[in-house]
Amino acid sequence: MVYISSASAGLKPFMKPNRLSPTIVSLLLGTMLGPWCGTVAAKEAVAMQETSPSRVGSWLTVRRFLPDRSLTRVGRPVTVTAVVANLGDGAHAVDIRAIPSTGLHLRRGQPAFRASIEPGTLGTWEWRVDSDSPGLRHLRWEVVADGVSIVDKTVPIRFLKPRPITPMKALPPPRPAPTKCLIGAHYCPLWEADKPHMWRQIRKHPERIPALGFYAQENPEIADWETTWAVEHGIDFFIYCWYRTSQGKPVEQMFGSALHEAFFPSRHAGAMRFTIMWENQRRGFAGVADEEDLFTHLLPFWMEHYFKHPSYLVVDNRPVLFVYRPEFLIQDLGGIDRVARAFDGMREACRREGFDGLTILGEYRGLDRKHLELMKQLGLDYTFAYCWGIPGSPSPREAVDKQMALIEKTREMNVLPQVVTLSQAWSGWHDEGSIWKIPPKEYKDLLRRGKAVVESMPADSLSGRMLLLDNWNEWGEGHYIAPYTEYGFGYLDAVREVFSAAPARHEDLIPEDLGMGPYDTAYRAWLTRDEALYPLLARRVVKPGGEDAGLVGWWTFDEESGSPVALDYSGHRRGGRLIQARRVPGIEGKALLCDGGCVSIPYHPALSILRHMTLECWAKTDRAGQGNTWMVNRVFGGATDTGYRLGILAGKPCFEIPWTSWSHHLSADIPMPTGRWVHVAGVFDGRIMRLYVDGVERGSMERPGPIKANDFKLCLGNFDEGHRAHFEGLLDEVRLYSRALSAVEIRRHAARRASEE
Repeated sequence: MVYISSASAGLKPFMKPNRLSPTIVSLLLGTMLGPWCGTVAAKEAVAMQETSPSRVGSWLTVRRFLPDRSLTRVGRPVTVTAVVANLGDGAHAVDIRAIPSTGLHLRRGQPAFRASIEPGTLGTWEWRVDSDSPGLRHLRWEVVADGVSIVDKTVPIRFLKPRPITPMKALPPPRPAPTKCLIGAHYCPLWEADKPHMWRQIRKHPERIPALGFYAQENPEIADWETTWAVEHGIDFFIYCWYRTSQGKPVEQMFGSALHEAFFPSRHAGAMRFTIMWENQRRGFAGVADEEDLFTHLLPFWMEHYFKHPSYLVVDNRPVLFVYRPEFLIQDLGGIDRVARAFDGMREACRREGFDGLTILGEYRGLDRKHLELMKQLGLDYTFAYCWGIPGSPSPREAVDKQMALIEKTREMNVLPQVVTLSQAWSGWHDEGSIWKIPPKEYKDLLRRGKAVVESMPADSLSGRMLLLDNWNEWGEGHYIAPYTEYGFGYLDAVREVFSAAPARHEDLIPEDLGMGPYDTAYRAWLTRDEALYPLLARRVVKPGGEDAGLVGWWTFDEESGSPVALDYSGHRRGGRLIQARRVPGIEGKALLCDGGCVSIPYHPALSILRHMTLECWAKTDRAGQGNTWMVNRVFGGATDTGYRLGILAGKPCFEIPWTSWSHHLSADIPMPTGRWVHVAGVFDGRIMRLYVDGVERGSMERPGPIKANDFKLCLGNFDEGHRAHFEGLLDEVRLYSRALSAVEIRRHAARRASEE
């Protein structure tokens, strides 16, 4: 059964016969929402563009195809929901098919039917499935229009052996699996309730959905489950990535909730140890301003909150500290000798607090002897790898052999002692570069070989007593060993079998076994609000000028002040969400105040302009000298050789269409004017990039070749949601064209000036 939500017909709730009340609709639409997730990939979209519009006359994009639980038990049915959006101007008649794999049974929902989806609406379907035996099952979903398959997706669900539910108020104490070696796992703390966009990559890869679902990490019960799963499989400690947000003043941090709000108050914090890896790679924010900052602010914070905590990892009466980019401290502190002196000062400060010093490890995953020698000069005790970057998308066997070769070569150089890290997989946040995964069977072999290396090291060194696993829960980058859909507890069982003498047979519990959870209610609520807002985003509105040839989108910010959306006045239904942003008087009507918020335009295939384009806007700022701040952006990490953007770099207007990573920044030959409205336009004709300021060409650059497509949103007013690289000022009248406007057209558009106040 399909239910359609339409801007003109109102909202119909999914799988219920009655309309949502006006109060509920108002509440849903009035909420500021996060970024768009779950669209089809760019290459899929391009293929759709080439094969279907002439027959179908509109665009479809997948908003959701997810189970309510991805890891469950036999006898516990699972509901799978599919949502598709019609982004085009015409109705879409489609045939829907749900095809269960062998062993999966369809208990509710039609296996095949026909539906019609109107423009600017969502189609939503649900199926209820279960399995009569343990294993990984799949539900395939196909959408066909005029004989063309435009959606063909499969969602996996893992069923564990049956077990009755025994409700409990709390998770019982874990039963440790002792090991002779200290086993640690890197821990990624990005999964906070107010950051739903962090799960975007996992929605593209439902086989990665954790046993905890799209969880909110700040819940202490999450920490209890992770502690239990870790220690019951032989893992002794987590290495939390630790982020500072500013330098030269008392410590402020981000992504700290996994430690401070979850682990510290959790019931089982005493059963597990922890340490931190200082993520100091973001220069100017994440490091230290100087030595005084280090010893006045940073070290005292660590001492109070971490080093003295009863669960902090202390070996030989020395706290253990991991540093991600130790070489960056050379610039922070003013030289190699000063870094070495600072590290010695940190060790002495620890002695004054009753420790025997401090053990400091520096991250490096390369084979450059000079770099290792530099790390030794800095005064580091050991080197370690956060992960092993293995090029060429290797097979599982190759991935095992190549990282063992890297470990052995680092050891053979004998420059700085190494604590061994073993990596399970890699994909990157956007499936970029080398992509590989080692299944549990081959992973067990990797663990055995890594264990042999550790056992060959001096027994009195950290190298001979510790091994690191990459990674516990880096779901976005594609490396993780925590229980999840594809392999269940396979990786953790491998760790237990290789490193612990505990019996191989044991019971792995999941939250629903004890009547606990779910832990993804915040994310599911965000999905509901996101989909309820869609009819507003997809409203068709046209202002005079919206019919300009090649106009892809036009955002004027002229809606009512309280509106949660910025409409597209080109008539193409490409509205965006206001994210912590507001409107103020503009050059005409209202403008977007750029002070850290933004407007997020959901992905649409038309945003991936491939050949000729124009991007123009009006902007006003009172701050001269802005550097690396962006007004319009579609270039994001993981695919930095794609898209386009317009902003200010080194105080000058800048237009970029990268060919290689971060390449082809075209800056104007004059600074960005201040105190008045300025017209800025970037034009690309397939060969030459041109940048105009107030209608005058202020720079050009050769760039032959097409613009590379991606499946990203378009961000107005900032580089990304909540990012520091935001334009400071006012933004108005943003226009995007799929053609190169002429110099005459640009001059005509720039002829309008704001009246002086």
